[in-house]
Amino acid sequence: MRIILAVTLIGAAALAAPPACAAPPAAPAAAQAQQGTEALLRLADRLRRLAEDGLEPRDYAIPEDALAEADPAAWRAALKQAAATVLSDLLHGKVRELPGRVDIRRDTAALPLNPWMAQLAASPEPAAVIDRAALLPPEAAALRRALAAARAWAAAGGYPAVPPMPGTEALEPGAVDPVRVPALRARLAATDRAAATLRPDDPTIYDEALVAAVRRFQAAEALEPDGRIGRLTFAALNRPPEQAVRQLRVALDMRRAAAAPGPERRIEVNIPHQRLQVIEAGRVTLDMNVIVGKPARATPVLRTRLAAVQFNPPWGVPERNAREDLLPRFRANPRAMMEKGFRVFTFVEGQRVEIDPTTIDWRSVNPARFPYLIRQDAGDANALGRIKFVIPNSEDIFMHDTPDRHLFRRADRAFSSGCIRLEKPMELLDIALQGVAGWDRARVDGVLESRQTTAMTVARPIPVRLHYTTVTVEGAEVRIRQDLYGLDEAYARALDAPRLPRLAELRAR
Repeated sequence: MRIILAVTLIGAAALAAPPACAAPPAAPAAAQAQQGTEALLRLADRLRRLAEDGLEPRDYAIPEDALAEADPAAWRAALKQAAATVLSDLLHGKVRELPGRVDIRRDTAALPLNPWMAQLAASPEPAAVIDRAALLPPEAAALRRALAAARAWAAAGGYPAVPPMPGTEALEPGAVDPVRVPALRARLAATDRAAATLRPDDPTIYDEALVAAVRRFQAAEALEPDGRIGRLTFAALNRPPEQAVRQLRVALDMRRAAAAPGPERRIEVNIPHQRLQVIEAGRVTLDMNVIVGKPARATPVLRTRLAAVQFNPPWGVPERNAREDLLPRFRANPRAMMEKGFRVFTFVEGQRVEIDPTTIDWRSVNPARFPYLIRQDAGDANALGRIKFVIPNSEDIFMHDTPDRHLFRRADRAFSSGCIRLEKPMELLDIALQGVAGWDRARVDGVLESRQTTAMTVARPIPVRLHYTTVTVEGAEVRIRQDLYGLDEAYARALDAPRLPRLAELRAR
């Protein structure tokens, strides 16, 4: 299996304490007798291997085996309490709530604890109950294998290092380098099954087969897949496996008791993977690249609906975009900005008044107190393109066309101001048009040609989820993308936070 590592950035979050976990219900005497000391010792051993599941054994007060002889009753009670807490976390997730993560929904009612607790109390092999719970989430087996591989590399001291080139030099395809090329082969062989099978005639030549492996690595890392190994690719190659360990732990916990999507048509935007899919009855009917927000202007996680479509939209430029993005361009060439459809307004005695941009001393404008409103008229140069998809939300985020079509060929597409730019807006429009009386592609073409701003209401609003999932499983391959906004790191901190005292413990004090 190939594991593709990702950068981890620092984010902020707080841990909400999980609900109190009751001890497993008392089992009949015959069942308890079946849970002999040997079976319970195997249970204790399984709990000490919780790192395989992305959990930390130290969080669960697992009693030492020596207590089994010194105080058998206390050992059994402590072990069963630890197992009950572990079972709850394996089924429902340790991090039950995380501020701002509306994209994560758990359906704990669909996975009630009581039957599992009863199995834990009655099974002659309670460790097997823990095993079944650990493998219950979708893709858990693949993620656990990837986690084990990443942990093994971390324990071994990390992946084989690839010495960077001096200064700003890059390792170019076809180069001969007796130091870096063999190291590069060893590094890629660690995480790329195909690269591990390469048997070059001369291992010091950066040949075509190795270039292809580097391009796969670059694409998975959201780097330009050109085969040239510069500063960013060297940094990604030398990234420690501990980062993958943290993201894989988060991925496992996120999937526990995850609410199953319904069969209705829905739109899913995976922000770190920078992709949009339309899914219906479990089948992907549309798949496209998207451009998402840069880290400084992150695309928020959202749950909303596609409610309307606007054709030939004008762009009311947000103040932040105006002062940070457009002010330097107005300073450089205000006439060119006019030619691109930008108009400048101010307020005089409460009335909005348009100003000729060429009459403004833009160099004297203070960005901290930007005094103007800026709008871009509809047209070929408009930043929103020809179509805007309205998804009502408090963040003023929408999906839209763009005139900069070449940007979708880039592997890293995180450079918008938060909104979602679409590679295939017309294909998404075809889906939105379904069931709307009086609208078809012929009418749309006429409206677009008219350059008039026109809106259409979607007949059946389509659920939209903008979610943050860095780890995906595609066939036999686990892909880990860059933690763009540090949300994985925030989740990992919550996962590692000390467990607060449970309600039953507080009442006993």
